[in-house]
Amino acid sequence: MKISMRLLMKSKKYWKYLAIAMVALVGITLSQLYAPWVVRELTRLITIGYPNLAERSITMGLTLLGVYAVQAVCTFLRMHYVHVAAWNFVADLRNELYDKMQELSLKFYHDKQTGDLMSRLISDAHYVELLIAHAAPDLIVNVMIFVSVSVMLFIINPVLAAICLATLPFMGLGSLFYSRVVLPRFQKRQAIMGALSGTLQDNLSGIREIQIFNQQKPESKKVGSLSHEFSAKNIEALRLNAIYHPFVQFVTFMGTVLVIVFGGYFAAGGTMPVEDIIAFVLYLGIFYQPITVMARANEDVQTALASAQRIFEVLDTEIDVKEKGNAVSIDRAQGKITFENVNFAYENGIQILKDINLKINPGEIVALVGPTGAGKTTLINLISRFYDPITGKIFLDDKNVANITLKSLRDNLTVVLQDVFLFSGTVAENIAYGHKNATIEEIINAAKTARAHEFVETFEEGYYTKIGERGVRLSGGQKQRISIARAVLRNTPILILDEATASVDVETEKLIHQAMDEVMENRTTILIAHRLSTVKRADKIVVLNHGSIEEMGTHDELLKNKGTYSKLVHIHGE
Repeated sequence: MKISMRLLMKSKKYWKYLAIAMVALVGITLSQLYAPWVVRELTRLITIGYPNLAERSITMGLTLLGVYAVQAVCTFLRMHYVHVAAWNFVADLRNELYDKMQELSLKFYHDKQTGDLMSRLISDAHYVELLIAHAAPDLIVNVMIFVSVSVMLFIINPVLAAICLATLPFMGLGSLFYSRVVLPRFQKRQAIMGALSGTLQDNLSGIREIQIFNQQKPESKKVGSLSHEFSAKNIEALRLNAIYHPFVQFVTFMGTVLVIVFGGYFAAGGTMPVEDIIAFVLYLGIFYQPITVMARANEDVQTALASAQRIFEVLDTEIDVKEKGNAVSIDRAQGKITFENVNFAYENGIQILKDINLKINPGEIVALVGPTGAGKTTLINLISRFYDPITGKIFLDDKNVANITLKSLRDNLTVVLQDVFLFSGTVAENIAYGHKNATIEEIINAAKTARAHEFVETFEEGYYTKIGERGVRLSGGQKQRISIARAVLRNTPILILDEATASVDVETEKLIHQAMDEVMENRTTILIAHRLSTVKRADKIVVLNHGSIEEMGTHDELLKNKGTYSKLVHIHGE
């Protein structure tokens, strides 16, 4: 009920459409009640030998035709407007869910599979449509029919109606058992579907690794296991359906048996005319129809509620990197960055950064070096506010980054990573990703600076060439230069280069270094590199080890210290 009410409140934007559908549902209900009454009246007239029976029959037939026409119009209104409301609401819900996923920090994604999140966005949101457009209207109209027909049965014969209603407690107990037993199975089924989607997404993304390491059989076994587990949960739910629905049918037939037995008894005693028996049988057919439909709709309800619960799990996730209500928007920053007693740890409790104090001046090139796991990437993630420090403060131009709007903070940063992510659009679209209003001339100039123009020109469609998912049609060096072109065009005062040349050949590295030299000019630049030749040009080299700053200085100063940096240079033979 809590989840249902929450969905209802979220859909209030479309209540006007649902209101039209509700009026149509009333019309459908009333029209369904009229036909048995016409048959009852016709039977009564025949029984009493009504003199103008032919004329009266034509009048009753035309009236019934009009009622059926109204029913057809109401059915259209109901079907059309519930779908207008449902699909628009689902679109809103998907947008809200996607927007929330964009707001959540990287911490949320540490233990999440992309496929599972995709399943919540697509599959689970679709099942919510079933609730609004199908299950809920079916339940409402059939409850209305059930109540209305019950009233009609009591009007015709209260005693016989009471006898027939004696079967309802059995129906209620069966429905209660069905709801309590089936819902957890639907929740489990949706969770398995999310896991299956996640596995498929991982495997399709890593198909090259699967083939290289000959892991086709183990991965096939994993997918097969999840597929069969999903099927098993479906079969389990269907087995319950196979028990429940025949039970509902049997109780329905019992009602008909009671009418025949007791209706015949009352007719024999002269207390129930034949037209009432006929009308009672006809209304009883309508009376049990809602119960059967509600039982079937209940399955859709359980599926939709299980899906809605998975959606709300994400929507209710606490955002750990929050923008303050009084956060200020900044213009183009000078580029001064200060770390003041910064400490940071992930959820596992292992401290990654310990008491970091660091000042980076505007326009300065600072290199972060150290062994793997020293905390270099974590440090730059804190600058971007992908995470917040456990203790301590980070300042940009003497303003606490926690007091700056996320948009204006990140508008001043550009990050070029080792693992470049390119979208499946064109070369031009990828270069202009951070500058949507860029002209083709600006895009070409940025590509020239990044030493990308030469290879882009060799493509048949040039800058309008589709590069495929994640830039699959490009080499590693080409992808890296496009990402640098993106950074050039974005033109922010702070540039972060995280292992930007780690996975390219020597010739490509030279080209990238030439591009980087131009890009870094007059910008605050933070370099992360294992190749120490990359960091020799830095104004300041910061040596991190076990989350702490061990050394700081220029290349020559640190060599003289004979410390960690000197050892790293010796290890790399540089």
